[in-house]
Amino acid sequence: MPEPAWRGLFRDRDFLRLWLAGLATFVVRWLETLAVGVFAYNATHSAFVVAMLTMLRLLPMGLFGAFLGAMAERMDRRQALLLTILSQVATSAVIAVLALTDAIAVWHLAVASFMNGVAWAADNPVRRAMIGQVAGPARMGTAMSIDVATSNGSRVLGPTLGGLILAAVGLDGAFLLSVLLYLPALVAVLRLPRTPPAPGAAVASVLASIAEGLALVRHEPRLIGALLVTLIFNLFGWPSTSMVPVIGQDQHDLGPRGIGLLAGMDGVGAFLGAITVAVLAKPGQYKAIYLGGITLYFAMLPAFAWAPDPVLAGAALLLAGVGGAGFAIMQPTLIFLATPVELRSRILGLLSVCIGLGPFGFLALGGLAEAFGAPLATASMGIAGLAVLALTRRWWRHI
Repeated sequence: MPEPAWRGLFRDRDFLRLWLAGLATFVVRWLETLAVGVFAYNATHSAFVVAMLTMLRLLPMGLFGAFLGAMAERMDRRQALLLTILSQVATSAVIAVLALTDAIAVWHLAVASFMNGVAWAADNPVRRAMIGQVAGPARMGTAMSIDVATSNGSRVLGPTLGGLILAAVGLDGAFLLSVLLYLPALVAVLRLPRTPPAPGAAVASVLASIAEGLALVRHEPRLIGALLVTLIFNLFGWPSTSMVPVIGQDQHDLGPRGIGLLAGMDGVGAFLGAITVAVLAKPGQYKAIYLGGITLYFAMLPAFAWAPDPVLAGAALLLAGVGGAGFAIMQPTLIFLATPVELRSRILGLLSVCIGLGPFGFLALGGLAEAFGAPLATASMGIAGLAVLALTRRWWRHI
């Protein structure tokens, strides 16, 4: 009987190093998102400000994703990954010092969110492209399942840690913990082998490289469909995560610990969903998992927003996490498999652009939340997402 793909991946030291780098980054991302959201809401009492701070983590993807994808092919990806982690360490350290000296302001958190968003934008064309090289096409679905399971497992650990540290120590403790969590990631990346630039990557200009990637997308229906569904999710689905602290505090009267646990339920569901996909999913099921996942996610947003108690709200978030895991796993997998090897970083950079257009959704959600309240705004985004998904079937049916 052949060895399961997931077991072989965990025997690969380079995959383990890339996995560890992702794990540390994921935990810090969710820890800081929760800590920043709770701190900012208590400081401003504005759901719009909370949504904007989360939005700033996505904005660099839309601004720089295509350029980062083209540039990643021109340099040693190991070096690029090291630089992105070091930039995140520096940002978290600065915020920790500002909080420790009682000099922190919401605008500092806005700048830090944007800076960390730049590093996040590089994850698809750098670290995940390296995972694809290590895993190969045959194991790519399993590798992405493991990576997404790790990301979503961190959505349990990160918010829980963030809530506990914020309640016990304060914002300075949360960001000091972030700095410490990055250290094993730095060690893992330093032990990776060098990854030379793609052959002939530096021959064309960055803009010409981006244009070549766009030309491929225009002539490949599978890529058009996958990128369109990604865009729909990040306009109507992803922004709603920023409302968890607001709904948890205002509607269910939860403190930092309770909000952390509530936010973590999405991660519990996503972790379970990702593990299921890693073990059971077959390539012929990838499209169904992708589209079924986003549909379930959208359907659970009204259920979460209008849940009468925190238990039912947590259950809705758990199911949303299951759907989100299927979507998130297949998002890079389908694009990776539909793209020639020499163009993968560029197309994954365009994927980051589609994710980075999510700020428009955050603006809409923030405005709706200010005008009508966070529950109605969140439910409306889920319903609108389902409607837009149905209306665009002619473009994504070719996935």
